[in-house]
Amino acid sequence: MAKRDYYDVLGIAKGADAAEIKKAYRQKAKELHPDRNSDNPKAEAQFKEANEAYEVLKDADKKAAYDRYGHAAFENGMGGGGGPRGGGHGDFASAFSDVFDDLFGDFMGGRGGARRGSAQRGNDLRYNLRINLEDAYSGLQKTITVPTAVSCGACNGTGAEGGSEPQTCPTCAGMGKVRAQQGFFTVERTCPTCSGAGQTIKNPCQSCHGTGRVEKEKSLSVNIPAGVETGTRIRLAGEGEAGMRGGPAGDLYIFIEVRDHALFERDGTNLFCRVPVSIATAALGGEIEVPTIDGGRSRVKVPEGSQSGRQMRLRSKGMPALRGGGAGDMFIELVVETPVKLTARQREILREFDSLSEDNNPAGSSFFKSVKNFWDSMKS
Repeated sequence: MAKRDYYDVLGIAKGADAAEIKKAYRQKAKELHPDRNSDNPKAEAQFKEANEAYEVLKDADKKAAYDRYGHAAFENGMGGGGGPRGGGHGDFASAFSDVFDDLFGDFMGGRGGARRGSAQRGNDLRYNLRINLEDAYSGLQKTITVPTAVSCGACNGTGAEGGSEPQTCPTCAGMGKVRAQQGFFTVERTCPTCSGAGQTIKNPCQSCHGTGRVEKEKSLSVNIPAGVETGTRIRLAGEGEAGMRGGPAGDLYIFIEVRDHALFERDGTNLFCRVPVSIATAALGGEIEVPTIDGGRSRVKVPEGSQSGRQMRLRSKGMPALRGGGAGDMFIELVVETPVKLTARQREILREFDSLSEDNNPAGSSFFKSVKNFWDSMKS
């Protein structure tokens, strides 16, 4: 069966230009796609026929050969058309990719996205900030200096000298990509001339060398809210690196690290403070004075007979919650301190006390009673 004329297949006149050919193929591809014509058994064959026609007519050299010799131009090895090499179906991947780019390029990084690639968003920056626990408690306003890239003032971020405009890349026609035919496949690569930007600068700016930005240190005033802790991240929108060639700036992320404190340990919004007490205070009871994170002091009663590890709570004396909701508590942990460097008289008093204190050490009495029972059971 003789092949239909390619122009008739696409429904266009023989003198149609490239834009008319592409437009006609797009219409045929949508009209004849097998997924939309499941009830038409001829649709798939017609769809492949349209692909074959477009594969030849979209190429200037193939089109010229077809206009002169017709289908015979691609028979007996005379050319690289869609007929013999493609099994009569043409290079479907190459043909349909053109239409796919036009339909979905803006969403999938095709032609539209490549043209916009000349303006690139700047990188996000990270700044590590170490603060004291007192600053985390009260919050603070702090000025930081960040090394970054800012928009070039000489060219207003365009990268072009003297206010001139970048030009469309002649190699990729603004796509940012070039295509190469390899057998049955069409391979896309980043354009080597513009490095994917889609534009070239004839006269690069002398200050920024065509990048549209320059290296500079920037001072920023940062508000650190009360209640931050190690790992808290603060985002400053638009304070990152300037974009390439007029693109939007990135963001600056400040990561908080709270230094360890000499007196307090933190667990969320709660604070813990270990306070040493003498044997006499622990045994007889008494009152001690402890510091608080706000710089104040509180008096705490030590119950008679307190042991090491005993905790007392000071409500709402801890850290403030980051997003409101009150404050945590402060826990006082007693550490009963054993005296050192005793005088002779102190030793004498302690020995006398020890001889009179058989019933004053309940924990010790209980422990040694358990030890005796253990040994007795082992003997039996």
